Amino acid sequence: MAARFSSRRLRALFIKEVLQVLRDPSTILIAVFLPIMLVFLFGYGVSLDTSAVKLGLVQQSGGPASLSLTSAYVNSPYFDVKQSNDKDALFDDLTAGRIRGIVTIPSDFDRLYAATGKPAQVQIITDGSNPNTANFVSAYAQGVHAQWLLSESAQDDSARSGGIQILPQFWYNTALTSRNFLVPGSFAVILTMIGSLLTALVVAREWERGTMEALIATPVTIPEFIITKMTPYFILGLIAATICTLMAVYIFDVPFRGSILALYALYAAFLMPALGQGLLISAALKNQFVASQVALLTAFLPAFLLSGFIFEISSMPTWIQAITYVVPARYLIPPLQSLFLTGNVWALLLPNIAILLGFGALFFILIFRVTKKKLD
Repeated sequence: MAARFSSRRLRALFIKEVLQVLRDPSTILIAVFLPIMLVFLFGYGVSLDTSAVKLGLVQQSGGPASLSLTSAYVNSPYFDVKQSNDKDALFDDLTAGRIRGIVTIPSDFDRLYAATGKPAQVQIITDGSNPNTANFVSAYAQGVHAQWLLSESAQDDSARSGGIQILPQFWYNTALTSRNFLVPGSFAVILTMIGSLLTALVVAREWERGTMEALIATPVTIPEFIITKMTPYFILGLIAATICTLMAVYIFDVPFRGSILALYALYAAFLMPALGQGLLISAALKNQFVASQVALLTAFLPAFLLSGFIFEISSMPTWIQAITYVVPARYLIPPLQSLFLTGNVWALLLPNIAILLGFGALFFILIFRVTKKKLD
């Protein structure tokens, strides 16, 4: 006859699992120190902001317009400008990687600008060996030129018409700092890695240590076993999420405009599939080393590459975009970034929480099917 669910057994198993967690230093390292290290790495090591890029500048005209444009490049926060009259010397610097691009203001720049009022051509040369940096340098150099032209035109217009100013506004992330959305986005990768690693070892550890056979011989039911395996690590996952949030707000100055209740509802919903995936891997493979490698391969890499954290999903090939729909981290990043930068956008939060809970339910159904009280 099948054993009935017992709250007394559940409590005893929970205490046993908590003691096992406290006695295992690797669990504390994964749950506490790993998120701290990863947040620092993502916060300081990953940035989409381009600033102080080394740029060579050749000024072949000495008129007021060219001097004004030179000043615009020198004062730009995006460039660290090296001025030289010797273009060949700058070519040597570009070849050696000491600068990333060269801007040349031609000798007829002032004459053409004074005669026509239209922009004379400015040559921009970049190092194509690094395409991303080359594109950044080219775009920002053109942007400085365009902004200079706009300011010159505005001064002329204001002199004639009393002045019309264009004032751009950037909502939610007014400083346009990539850290403000990269750090919250990194939480999806961190919690996926921590959640899957924590639970990928728990059942496999029981099999390797021989304690699973003892549990099979007891009246412990499968639901009791799974609940007590999940609960301590769910709490550790929330602790890790709290550490990440505090570091984002108080160390990296990321604004938080949502509510704590909505934040933890989102964290709790995401931890269900993260922990469930790890527990499913552990129950199916029964080997700690193999389970940890599979968890990294099937949880961490998709969360990093296919969640929209670094690479825009809309820019991926269509068949890759289809794969992203089965990556739970995809449904955490947009509402999490919204909570930090915008506030409680329930039209975004609720559907994503429901999808994450659906993923969690699916994993638990699979866990119940895989976990058996018998020796294979």
